Amino acid sequence: MGEVATISGSAGVIKASGGGEILQLVTFTLGSEEYAVDILKVQEINRMKEITRVPNSPAYVEGVINLRGKVIPVVNIRKKFGLPEKENDEQSRIMIIDIQGITMGLVVDSVSEVLRVPSNIVEPTPPMASNISTEFIRGIAKLEDRLIILLDMDRLLGKAEETALIEAAGVSAF
Repeated sequence: MGEVATISGSAGVIKASGGGEILQLVTFTLGSEEYAVDILKVQEINRMKEITRVPNSPAYVEGVINLRGKVIPVVNIRKKFGLPEKENDEQSRIMIIDIQGITMGLVVDSVSEVLRVPSNIVEPTPPMASNISTEFIRGIAKLEDRLIILLDMDRLLGKAEETALIEAAGVSAF
């Protein structure tokens, strides 16, 4: 039986015909861990492209890219989360996302899939669930043989970091 797919609010949530909610997520990898973000935060996914370094920007800011005439700051999410650095390869991607009205790119190891997850299988974040700080984690979804860490993208940047990204891109707003 098919599900009724209506997206509601600011989250990629589908109201299933049985009354439950299904989260729509874009999954990606960083090392051996699998992460997910709300599909409505993701504008597009691009192969790696030339990133122009910006002097005096925070260490986790790789630089900026020109995306169809728009200057977009690019964050290395590994550096932001304090994970070991890795050379970009054929699988590396730049996810263009929107965080609190700021358009930015996130460098990830690979993008896996768009996934629909019943909201009732998302559990609160246990301590030591990941190599990253729990402040960025919305919950953990357990799917068969997979653990998927759901990120709270709105907590990715503090006010000072938002300002640094805007300055890195050289514009007052995105």
